[in-house]
Amino acid sequence: MIQKIRNIFAIPELRRKILFTLGILVVVRVGAQVPIPGIDPEALRQTMDSLSDTFFGLYNMFTGGAFGQAAVFGLGIMPYISVSIIVQILQTTLPYFQRLAREGESGRAKITQITRYGTVILAFVQSIGIVFLLESYGIVLNPGFLFRFTAIVCITTGTMLLLWLGEKITEHGIGNGISLIIMVGILAGFPNVLISEIAYFQQGVRGILSELALGILFFFLVMLIILIQQGIRKVPIQYARRIIGRKVYGGQSTYLPLKINTAGVIPIIFAQSILLIPGTIATFLGQDATQSNFMSWFAMDHWFSNVCFALLIVFFTYFYTALQFDPNQVSSTLKQQGGFIPGVKPGRKTAEFIENILTRVTLPGACFLGFIALMPYFLQQFAGLDYSYASFFGGTSLLIIVGVGLDTLNQIETHLLSRHYDGFLSKGKIRGRR
Repeated sequence: MIQKIRNIFAIPELRRKILFTLGILVVVRVGAQVPIPGIDPEALRQTMDSLSDTFFGLYNMFTGGAFGQAAVFGLGIMPYISVSIIVQILQTTLPYFQRLAREGESGRAKITQITRYGTVILAFVQSIGIVFLLESYGIVLNPGFLFRFTAIVCITTGTMLLLWLGEKITEHGIGNGISLIIMVGILAGFPNVLISEIAYFQQGVRGILSELALGILFFFLVMLIILIQQGIRKVPIQYARRIIGRKVYGGQSTYLPLKINTAGVIPIIFAQSILLIPGTIATFLGQDATQSNFMSWFAMDHWFSNVCFALLIVFFTYFYTALQFDPNQVSSTLKQQGGFIPGVKPGRKTAEFIENILTRVTLPGACFLGFIALMPYFLQQFAGLDYSYASFFGGTSLLIIVGVGLDTLNQIETHLLSRHYDGFLSKGKIRGRR
């Protein structure tokens, strides 16, 4: 293992990418600890402790504690995620966005620009809600126009700075910048959760057998998530043999890999963004709205919010898979290259065959993601764990950490193998399920 790590830092380009990524992530964590001016720290701490089991506590986890600190990065990257969901839905419904999606690089650049403008607008609106929420809980030292203006500008600018930093990681670093920022924010809360669990163990709340059972459960959940994330269905592909002059071309057999979870961790992030909308609306309605019966349905320990979360994950898994993988385009490409699936006619029949397999393959992956998303709720109800601790045994946290970690490891693996180094794993590359 030590030699593998040495190989990573032996490649100058890869070393620069990793160090650049780590430097940006340090800036992100520093920004998550810098509060906006005019906040009473003690009142803020007491208020966030009382809201830790609500959707505000969940939002705080996604922002890496920045929301609970009323920091300049208090909104995190979630406004960008929400706007991205809206824009991707519009690409399947409105002709204008459909035309942009077909225009190639120029169309994608235009869509990216629209997404950024939408992020500014949504961050501005949500920052107004945060300001009124802070004032309603008595957290602000000197309420008034000056505080509101300063806080709105700081939070909106912080969100756009965070988006810019994420794009720089994707462009010059290693891994997907937006996903890494979310993952690091989640991991930032793990030391506090671990310290609390050690305190519970010392106080006799949970015994050694309970902790051992939780450790075994965590291990098997991680293995299952990796199995689903890396699992593929191989569709055999045969290329026709062509004779040109004295040379024979084609005649080879390969396969088309259809992943069980083509969408990765995107459905989790999308579903969580949708569930956070009621909480965002409640910030405009004041403290009473957050304590109403309706808003209590969206608490993390309520069965309604958890069922909605699982169903949204299943929906967005199919939705994002349809956006990422087009069977008609794959069928057209195979036909142009002289490839075909044995026993299936080229063209429309091939597209229908691939779509049918993809639909069936995606179902167990989507259901598994939904089951993992409900794991914190089960642990809360039947094991008596706090949500902050239970979330690391399933749900959004574990799925994002494992999914983003695998994606980043894949990119490091590619750099190593392209320069004739052994891969980070003993086999030389990350393999899917055989």
